[in-house]
Amino acid sequence: MSDSWRIDETYIKVKGRWANYYRAVDNFGNVNYFYLILNRDEAAEKDFLNKV
Repeated sequence: MSDSWRIDETYIKVKGRWANYYRAVDNFGNVNYFYLILNRDEAAEKDFLNKV
C-alpha cells in the first residue's frame, strides 16, 4: 500500500437489496480494503476508517 490513498463510496444491489460499498484505493488504483454494509450509519463508517 502506498502512502497516498483515497476512499470511494458507491451503492450496489446485492440479492435485490441496495448496499453501501466502501473501498480504500491507493494512487496506483489497487483496492487495499473494502467494506460492504446494508445499512449506512455513522458507526459503520467509523469502523471502516479505523480498519483502514
